[in-house]
Parts: sequence; C-alpha cells; structure tokens
Amino acid sequence: MKVVIAGSSGLIGTALVAALRRDGHQVSRLVRRAAAAPDEFTWDPARAQLDERALRGADAVVNLCGASLGARRWNGGYKQLLRDSRITTTDVLAVAVAAAGVPTLVNASGVHYYGGGTGDGVVDETAPAGTGFLATLCRDWEAATAPATEAGTRTVLLRSAVVLARNGGMLSMLHPLYWLGLGGRLGSGRQYTPWISLDDEVGAIVFALTNPRVSGPINAAGPAPVTNAEFTRALGRALHRPTPIIVPGVALRALVGELADEAILRGPRAIPAALEEAGFTFQHPTIGAALAAAVGPV
Repeated sequence: MKVVIAGSSGLIGTALVAALRRDGHQVSRLVRRAAAAPDEFTWDPARAQLDERALRGADAVVNLCGASLGARRWNGGYKQLLRDSRITTTDVLAVAVAAAGVPTLVNASGVHYYGGGTGDGVVDETAPAGTGFLATLCRDWEAATAPATEAGTRTVLLRSAVVLARNGGMLSMLHPLYWLGLGGRLGSGRQYTPWISLDDEVGAIVFALTNPRVSGPINAAGPAPVTNAEFTRALGRALHRPTPIIVPGVALRALVGELADEAILRGPRAIPAALEEAGFTFQHPTIGAALAAAVGPV
C-alpha cells in the first residue's frame, strides 16, 4: 500500500512508519516545514494548504495530529489549540482525501469520546458521546471526517486509550516518580484508566488499514480494563517499586486544573469490541503484559 501519514513524528507515528515500512508498504509523511526528503510533502493546515502531489495514488491516509493534552495547564487559549490541532487538520485532510479519491482514512480520536460519567459500566463503540470538554472535542474531531465519508472513503475512527510505551507518553512522566518511591493511586483509584500497549496501538492501525471490514469507530484499548488502583499496583510490580502514595483529587485539581476531572479522575471502562469482532489479536492483552513490554527488564 501507499500510505500517507500526518503526525508521523510523534510517539505513535514514529512507530507506525517503521512498522509499515518493515511490512513493505510505501510511506509518505506530511510535514509543516519545507520538505527535506523524498518521502516528505509540505502542508499548512492552518491555511488549508496541502501539496497536491501528496495524496496522488495514495491507498490510505492516517491522521494522528493533535497537541498533547498534558503538555501544559489548560486555559482558554490552550483548549482552543487542542481543538484546532485536531479538528482543523482533520477537516483539511478529509476534504483533500475526498477530492483525491483516497479509498481509506484512519483518523485519530480518543476513548474520552464517551466522557467520564460511565462509571463501572462497560463501554463499546455503540455507546453515545459523553459530556465535558474532551467528549465534545472527540465528537467534533470525528465529525470533521465527514467530507471523506460522504465521498465514499472507508473511514476508521481510532478511539485510542492511553498508549503505554518505554520512551514517551504517560509512562515517561510516571517512571521517575515510581523510582523515587512516589508512585501511588490518584484520587479514589476506583476510576478506570483505559490503556493499550504501543505495539497494539500500531497493530490496530495497520489492521484497520489492511482490513476492509473495519470501518467507523474502533476502541483502541486493551481488552482487560483496569481501575487506576489496579494500574498503580501493576506498574509498581513491573518496576519493583512500592506504591504508597495517595494523591487526593483536590491536589490533582490544584496541580493540573481541568485535566484532572476530564481525564485523570474519571475514565471510561472501554473495551475493543469492534476490533475483536473483526479478528484483531492483541499482543499484550493484560495490563501486566503491556507494562512489561513498555518498561522492559528492571
């Protein structure tokens, strides 16, 4: 396949490019600077500009663009950046995909589409959108793919959980704290922490690209959901470190603001029903296996 990727320099994108090339696919990357390699094409989503050669002959486009949710404390300006970096880029790509007749679009989204008010209830892809900033963001993000879908493009909405990886994401922030003996549960610990290993995240994207039966929303989340307390104990075991700390919700709110209630102190018990029904097999089906793959020998 010829696959064009937007957001190829991030944690998931870097691993995806390597996996696709390893499997013999041709990969092109969209970059926001002057193209400096034969596989690069320049685009500027803020100006709705995209090198017309980029999608020529493409079999699929993967859009992984989006500013980090936890890079800084949210204020009005940063929340707008979170929206623009997702919705504007998706809109530009969806229009271009429709115009070029690209057969497949895999577009990032998040399991926070379901909001944090689902409690202990199991959530699959048939569940409605929740409420709150992140749920609304994910809903609007997915809606921006409409031009491609309406043009007949097979569109996959990748509702990703927290990706567990050795050199990035949430674990890169937690690892030093745990080694200092400062690991522990967040708030009550009863809220769910959706997770997926980096290998399975990339595997799910490749599966979606190459399996024409996959369409619409898919939960890219491990098949055995865990609470934050269970996640904390599992990470402590993987690192052979104690987890004595309890971080009260009020302290988290003071530290990170709105993000605490939107994504840390609440989370859906999401399961990958659509992926499993389509025949996807997880390399790391349990939190223990995913963390072992992420942290490696300790």
